[in-house]
Amino acid sequence: MRKIGLLSDTHGFIDENIISHFKDCDEVWHAGDFGADVNETLEKHFFVRGVYGNIDGQKIRTKYSEHAKFNVEGLNIWITHIGGYPGNYDWKIRSALQNDPPGLFICGHSHILKVMPDKKLNLLHINPGAAGKSGFHIMRTMVRFQIENGVIKNLEVIELGKRGAIEQ
Repeated sequence: MRKIGLLSDTHGFIDENIISHFKDCDEVWHAGDFGADVNETLEKHFFVRGVYGNIDGQKIRTKYSEHAKFNVEGLNIWITHIGGYPGNYDWKIRSALQNDPPGLFICGHSHILKVMPDKKLNLLHINPGAAGKSGFHIMRTMVRFQIENGVIKNLEVIELGKRGAIEQ
């Protein structure tokens, strides 16, 4: 069993709440738009997998790719920053996703939290929303879950407080 912390769209902001909510996680995954210094902070505490987002500069783009495809505990995972959602996938990835769907498809970018099954492709789609302070979202969010024998278990949405107010 692997415990996963998932976040996106930090836009250069990370606080102790994020670190403490993920303290028992085996891995932290970031679905793009890290912003400055976020990956270094995360890597001090966790094994990090991620993808670059549209705001990320060369430093992040050198370290992470546009897409990350891997397997954890028998579950195929695909993470990308701009991916859309079931019924409205981004045109750049739509055919590849339909031709070889993972069990778990993760993206960020929209700042809109979504956890929804795609029954047509037999996958779970997760967008963890935005954990940072920049953007139009109202609530800062992220997700925590476990993977065991190819199955996602104990999925939790974590609300970190309103975008303009950092809760302690």
